[in-house]
Amino acid sequence: MVEAMIEIEVVYAAVDRQVLLPVKVPAGTSVRAALLKSGVGQAFPELNLAQCPVGVFGKVIVDAESRPVQSGDRIEIYRPLLADPKEVRRLRAAKAAEAKARNN
Repeated sequence: MVEAMIEIEVVYAAVDRQVLLPVKVPAGTSVRAALLKSGVGQAFPELNLAQCPVGVFGKVIVDAESRPVQSGDRIEIYRPLLADPKEVRRLRAAKAAEAKARNN
């Protein structure tokens, strides 16, 4: 019996380059197994594919080992944030308020 194959995409954006890999996997493959099969680990050896945070179409997948992929899914590998966006906005607002006070 032949397993039904489905097509998905795996995407990752490093600081200096991005990759979008089309992958065919058997139906029922988990998100994590699809990542391992994709070959993205060879392109980015610094990635720990067994533990990296991932999502599908911008929604974080909490349990990538048990969530099966669906045809057409785009699996995204997330990098850690370098700075907290809320903190950056707070600092920018404080700097703008300080400049405004100086000009008045």
